[in-house]
Amino acid sequence: MLLEDVHVAVPTAFYEDETLHVDATMTHINYLANNGIQSVLLCGSTGEQHSLTIHEKQLLLNAIQKESHLRDHMEILFGLSSIRQTEAVQFAKLLDQSTIAGILLGYPPYIRPTQKEAIAYTEAILSATSKPVILYNNPGRTGFDLSIETILTLSEHEQVIGIKEAGNPEKIPELMQQLTKHFFFYAGGEQNLYSKVELGFNRLSSISANVYPKEIKALFIQLTTLKPISSTDLDKLDTIVDELYAESLLVNVKKRLSMGPCRAPIGQ
Repeated sequence: MLLEDVHVAVPTAFYEDETLHVDATMTHINYLANNGIQSVLLCGSTGEQHSLTIHEKQLLLNAIQKESHLRDHMEILFGLSSIRQTEAVQFAKLLDQSTIAGILLGYPPYIRPTQKEAIAYTEAILSATSKPVILYNNPGRTGFDLSIETILTLSEHEQVIGIKEAGNPEKIPELMQQLTKHFFFYAGGEQNLYSKVELGFNRLSSISANVYPKEIKALFIQLTTLKPISSTDLDKLDTIVDELYAESLLVNVKKRLSMGPCRAPIGQ
């Protein structure tokens, strides 16, 4: 079971020639740990994992496992998705042998599998690992949209503990009515966060917290624990979102953090 309500989707640092900069990535994770963040997601929601080879992903996995002070005190999640099912299963087996806490399972971009094919893809990965799994539905980026029926089918697997829904947020109330188990609903990013919490989202996969870790975590806890939240605090959240989303989000975040470039064509 994953315990943390907020995890931060960490950008992957690159050198200027776009090769992997493992040390800079770990330095940023240490910064987050020192600023109150207790869970991070590598190779996840920043959209970079599809540019990473299995070897590069394994380098990041090895690096985070060597950082015992992080491994022992943070909930480490890893993104898993591939345009080829065989590669996704191969990496799932590596993650299963690791000390990471859980997996964010995404769907292949562009190829647009059917719902039946998506179920088969998911179940093949589930069979390769015993880690807790969060489904990740992002139709705007993949061209594929998990249906409510498919989510309900996959939720029958004990390992599947939640979904990060970046598509239609109106799915969440319907899922809440039909699910027969406790389930976590992760908001992908801070845009429209207040209204998403009202719909039933109860966890956050944050990008803005890379830059504003303490502020974003505190604001989300206020929202989800139904503590009174002032207009000043809501304005603060809106200001952060407007600032970071004014340009290409990942480019803007990496620029603010001095984590090197994005891999072209992003950031040109």
